[in-house]
Amino acid sequence: MLKRILSLLLLLVATAGVSNAQELNAKVKVLSTAITNADKTIFTTMEKAITDFMNTRKWTEDEYGVNEKIDLNILINLTSKSKEDIYNATLSIQSSRPVYNTSYTSPLINYVDKDIVFKYSQFSPLQFDDNRVVGSDIMASNLTAILAYYAYLIIGLDYDSFSPNGGTRYFNKVQNIVNNAPEQGKSLPGWKAVDGTKNRFWLIDQLMNPRFKEVRSVWYMLHRNGLDNMYSNPQQANKEILSTIDKLYQVNRENPSSILMQFFFNAKSDEYAKAVGLLPKEERAPYTAQLGQIDIPNIAKYQQLNK
Repeated sequence: MLKRILSLLLLLVATAGVSNAQELNAKVKVLSTAITNADKTIFTTMEKAITDFMNTRKWTEDEYGVNEKIDLNILINLTSKSKEDIYNATLSIQSSRPVYNTSYTSPLINYVDKDIVFKYSQFSPLQFDDNRVVGSDIMASNLTAILAYYAYLIIGLDYDSFSPNGGTRYFNKVQNIVNNAPEQGKSLPGWKAVDGTKNRFWLIDQLMNPRFKEVRSVWYMLHRNGLDNMYSNPQQANKEILSTIDKLYQVNRENPSSILMQFFFNAKSDEYAKAVGLLPKEERAPYTAQLGQIDIPNIAKYQQLNK
């Protein structure tokens, strides 16, 4: 009996160690309001399967403590379902990282992907291989390819926020997924260059393109030189944040209407507005003018700062 108890304790410790090693703390919600031709228990199973896929898979070689896990929220809104269990959906994803010495968490990603098509059969395991995305069922493998794409993207952004170009190895993994996407994206949306200018292909392409290298430099400066120093030296930290606006303005001038810039400000517009708002009103105009040209969807937010 004693041996059994000791064995059980060792198993629990080992299991806890494995759990703590994972990188992501994902909360997943599947909305199925538009689907009327299916047993609703399928969507509960789908929700759990995606949660387990994100949270139990080991995405890096590093060890993460419980407090170091990256928080993210995934909302999958199913819009249609075929008789072959093929779903069309949108995927909304948000993630954040803590700011040093504060209770504030800074957004890393706030993005909606509308090019989601996949097959899901209840109780079928979700499988993914970094080196071979295509499986026996292309539609089913598309779901895990998309999930892995965003898992590595978020991890890369997190590493980039702590060290210059720290996320490169994970962005390389994202590019590998795009390069090996189901049928190289020939039959599924979001994976190929000809699918438009704002999809998964172009997002990682621009993130790794030398033309946009200043964006990754700004990402590091914003977090480490700016936000992480707000507690100890708020004036200097805010100055660092404001100094990045002109850098982004120059990138945008050379690469107008890029998905990367839109992606950046989807997460960061509120932080930039707050940084400008800390200035005396008479000093805000140059910054709000540049932000308004870079981030047109949020121009009203910046203009409000001048009133």
